[in-house]
Amino acid sequence: PMNYRAGDWVEIRSKNEILASLDKNGRLEGLPFMPHMFKFCGRKFKVYKRAHKTCDTVNKTGGRRLSNGVHLDLRCDGEAYGGCQAACLIFWKEAWLKPASDAGSAVFQSSESERLRDVPTTEATGCSEEDVWAATRAQDLQDPSDGPRYVCQATQLPHFTSPLPWWDIRQYLEDYMSGNATFSRILRGLVYANYYNLSQAGIGLGRPLRWLYDRFQSLREGIPFPRRTGAIPVGQATPTCTLNLQPGELVRVKSYKEILATLDKRSKNRGLYFDAEMVPYCGGTYRVRTRLTKFLDEKTGRLITTKNPAIILEGVWCESRYSDCRMFCPRSIYSWWRETWLERIHATQRGESELLAEVPSSMQKDQGS
Repeated sequence: PMNYRAGDWVEIRSKNEILASLDKNGRLEGLPFMPHMFKFCGRKFKVYKRAHKTCDTVNKTGGRRLSNGVHLDLRCDGEAYGGCQAACLIFWKEAWLKPASDAGSAVFQSSESERLRDVPTTEATGCSEEDVWAATRAQDLQDPSDGPRYVCQATQLPHFTSPLPWWDIRQYLEDYMSGNATFSRILRGLVYANYYNLSQAGIGLGRPLRWLYDRFQSLREGIPFPRRTGAIPVGQATPTCTLNLQPGELVRVKSYKEILATLDKRSKNRGLYFDAEMVPYCGGTYRVRTRLTKFLDEKTGRLITTKNPAIILEGVWCESRYSDCRMFCPRSIYSWWRETWLERIHATQRGESELLAEVPSSMQKDQGS
C-alpha cells in the first residue's frame, strides 16, 4: 500500500494493468471497477481524500472500514447504470494507481512488462473489458419484468468494507495523518458529538443546551444547532413549489428557519429528508448541477424514477460534520434539495462571481461547527 495523502498527485494505470488486477467479475478485493473508469486510464489526478473509511448507505449500519482505497475528484456518470444521476464519488484501489511522474522522468519509463510486475493479479482469470461491462448487471434476477438490477460500487459497499465502530480512535488519527481533516476540524467535531449526545440524554437539558449552542454560534457567526425538526404533523401535506430549475442556473438556499417551516416532525418534505449536513449551506448561493429524476436504489440495484424531482447543487455535499457514528466520512455524497428550499437568482445587476462569493461565513475554511 502507498498510503496516499489528500493532495498527492497520482497516475491511473493502463487498462491492461488494471484488468490484470481484477477477478472474472471485474473486482479487486470485492470492489468493482466500473466501466466508465476506463476513460481515466493513463491520466493524472490529485487525491481528493484517502478512502480509509466510508458510510453504509445500503444497510445503514454506520461507519465502514476500507483498505488501500482513495477518492480522486472523479464521480460516476451513471452511463452504465441506466442513467443514474446520483454522481457518487468513485472508489479507487491503490493498486490501480501509481505516483504521478514528471514528464521525461527516467524513473517511470519502464516497459509494459515491468509495470505489470508491480500490479497484484488474481489467479489467471483473464478479466476483459466485456467482463467488466457484464458485471454491471445482476445475473440472479428473480423477476426480470421489474427491469434490470444493477451492480455498482454503491450497491456492493457492504462486500468490500468491514464494520468500523465509531469509538475506534485509530480512524480519527488516520483522518488527520492522511490530510482528510485538520486537527481543529476533528476537535470541533468531537466536541459537537459529545454536546449533542448530552442534549439528547433525556435529563431535561436538551432545550437550554440547544439555546446556549445557538447563542454562542450567533456571537461568532457560526452554524446554528443543526438537528431540529419541523412542526408539521406526519402525514399532513408539506409545502411544495415548482421552479423548474435547470442545470447552470443560480439559486440561493433559503434560511434554516424558512426550511424548517416546510418540514414535518421527521424533518421530511414529501418524503425527502432534510439532513443536518445541509444546514451549513443555508443562505448560500450556488449553481444548479442536476435536476435529479432517477437514481439507483443501493439496496436493490433497481433504477428508481422520482415522483418529484430533486435538485443537486455544484459543490454542495455531505461533509460529515454532524453524522452519528460516521464522523469525517470522506465520501462527499451530494445533498438533494427540494425546490421549495431554494429561490432562483437573476444575475442582472450584479456579476455572477460576486453572487457565487456570497457563501455564509459558516462555510468558510475552518469555520466549522
